Amino acid sequence: MAAETHKEPFVRITKRASMPFYKAWAIRAAAILLSLVVCAVVIYLIVKMNPVEVYATMFKGAFGTKRKIWSTVREIMMLLCISVGLAPAFKMKFWNIGAEGQVLVGGIVSSACMIYLADLPTPLLLILMLVASMAAGALWGLLPAIFKAYFNTNETLFTLMMNYIAIQITSFCVALWENPYGSNTVGIINSSTRSGWFPKIMGQDYILNVIIVMAATILMFIYLARSKQGYEIAVVGNSENTARYAGISVKNVIIRTMIISGAVCALAGFVEVSGSSHTISTSTAGGRGFTAIIVAWLAKFNTFVMILISLLLVFLEMGAKEIASVYHLNDYASQMITGIILFFILGSEFFIQYKLVFRSAKGEAKK
Repeated sequence: MAAETHKEPFVRITKRASMPFYKAWAIRAAAILLSLVVCAVVIYLIVKMNPVEVYATMFKGAFGTKRKIWSTVREIMMLLCISVGLAPAFKMKFWNIGAEGQVLVGGIVSSACMIYLADLPTPLLLILMLVASMAAGALWGLLPAIFKAYFNTNETLFTLMMNYIAIQITSFCVALWENPYGSNTVGIINSSTRSGWFPKIMGQDYILNVIIVMAATILMFIYLARSKQGYEIAVVGNSENTARYAGISVKNVIIRTMIISGAVCALAGFVEVSGSSHTISTSTAGGRGFTAIIVAWLAKFNTFVMILISLLLVFLEMGAKEIASVYHLNDYASQMITGIILFFILGSEFFIQYKLVFRSAKGEAKK
């Protein structure tokens, strides 16, 4: 009986052992350039205009004036803060999809302090708001962590459902605190006294936002890369069995890490309420909790790389809004351009992690 022959497939996908740092970033850069070419074709088909002019309009939308620059910086800091909060949980492979809710509870507590403790001196009030908001976020992260650690529940669904609970609590608070005109927002809190607002530094409103978020970014990098607890997070993320064999309490690591993750995400809510919008609504998080997942994943949980990715995503968002306004496009057209660029960026990660091996004629002849 003739021996069976197995034909080798024309192409196989294999995982790369490693890739030099410069090659990985070269692939990412090539992906961005290619995405711009594809977007140029799409832009021409939609508006029949020179794509270079459209890209220039996007740049003006994000950095065209001093006011737009600071608005862009404000958005970058907000997205970066949430991404930094997600980093330890995702590195541990605890899929924290509840950043939206954690931001909201931080914002709710901050708003409550601004409303009910408005007579306190602003420095003391800001400290209380910071501590209270992070404590609320820590509690919001603790609940799914306990159920995961002791009952092995699905953390993705648990944290996702807690987003909806936070939204309903926010709606209740808005109804409780809303202004007499019955709008779906509380309105500007303490607009006359500015009690609980971040003070201006060097004449700018958002300097303290930058200081707080950058401090959190640096501290989280040190925590994950240089501390014993950061090492334990990495071990648990790689293999829980290995962690147990090494004497690491997996339950304690899960609970501790989610407390930190929730607290930092809630810090973003404090920064938004006290340093930016000065109000609270169900749209305070604005979907950033889900965008931050992309940032954390693309950055491979390196908080310094998150700065660059947050900058790119916010630039795309602000630029897309500008071209939608200038060229009278609807939001779907501008979001399509952003989506194309993100698709190429995410796709580049495939070629960084994996390689395509094609069947060689020599190998086939030998068989």
